[in-house]
Amino acid sequence: MTQYLQHPIYLFITLIVSLPLAAALGAVLLNRRFPLSDSARENYNVVQGATLTLLALLIGFTLSMAVGRYDQRKNLEEEEANAIGTEYLRADLVGGAGAEHLKTLLAKYTEVRVRYYTTHDREGLAQIDRETADLETQLWNGVRDAAAAQPNPVTALVVAGMNDVINSQGYTQAAWINRIPVAAWILMVIIALFSNLMQGYGARGDHGKRILLFVLPITVSLSLTLIADIDSPRGGFIRVAPLNLLSFQQSLPAQH
Repeated sequence: MTQYLQHPIYLFITLIVSLPLAAALGAVLLNRRFPLSDSARENYNVVQGATLTLLALLIGFTLSMAVGRYDQRKNLEEEEANAIGTEYLRADLVGGAGAEHLKTLLAKYTEVRVRYYTTHDREGLAQIDRETADLETQLWNGVRDAAAAQPNPVTALVVAGMNDVINSQGYTQAAWINRIPVAAWILMVIIALFSNLMQGYGARGDHGKRILLFVLPITVSLSLTLIADIDSPRGGFIRVAPLNLLSFQQSLPAQH
């Protein structure tokens, strides 16, 4: 299930096949073996309406969760770019060769962070994580040494700024890991299957039957795929672009 959620197109293919099959199973098998009587149809309509309402509520709540997480990733990217840019300016407070060294490291760090947002390869992501950890160690050692050599409020400001840089990276990574639970996806898919099964079971033998058997499966498939796409930071079409990081990177001097 996790693999499908990492690549929403796989989820869409699975749903667009399984949901119409569930509807066809209800129409062909259940409707023929256990036909609904007129007296039972009223109760059936109540159960079907409740099931579809529950599915709609789950889709709505889950979409809200996915959009909230997407907005959070965008906001954290902006905060990360601001933290790096602020620390780049504060590096001048160190003075001398230490300032240039910090600026060079921050420029490299920015390039690595841009790659973090744009890469889709797992091996490449692992390499980026290693580079990020190494650069953060070097950056922290740089401000630590400066603070030890000049223990004053000015260097303390530089240390606080570097702390914000490192913290912002941790918040960003946590936001990219935090996604809709797999259990919620399983529940939605099961309810979607039952809803389409009931839709096929209750369809009458007229022209509306064909529409009912295909409109609901396609609509639900597209809805769940959209949610998975928004909730997938790397595998979907809707992604957070590092626009603020790129803007800051383009503003850096050419030597960095």
